[in-house]
Amino acid sequence: MTTELRALNDLPRQNATQVKNRWGEVVRLVRQSGSVAITHHANVEMVLVPAAVYEQVARELQTLKAQQQSQLEELAQRFEARLAGLQHAAAPQQLDALLAARGKLTRRPKAGATF
Repeated sequence: MTTELRALNDLPRQNATQVKNRWGEVVRLVRQSGSVAITHHANVEMVLVPAAVYEQVARELQTLKAQQQSQLEELAQRFEARLAGLQHAAAPQQLDALLAARGKLTRRPKAGATF
């Protein structure tokens, strides 16, 4: 069940006093429109949504957080693997050899269709 959430400016509005005094009408409006913006001094303070919509948004947020955590863990593993390679005992000698070569190759590169 995917519910499209409308932009805040496109929502029907009710001021806080109307919500307090005419709760039944506000509930019917939420059921009809899907959500209602509650205002206080013409500023939207909150949005009233059905419980099912709230639960869906909470589930989707949890899914996104889990995906993000998984991606962060993968990046951390890749970083640790790279760091382990750099901390290998032969790494300083390999770096020194690379810098000493100053861009010169020990053999000619192979290129083209005949290599």
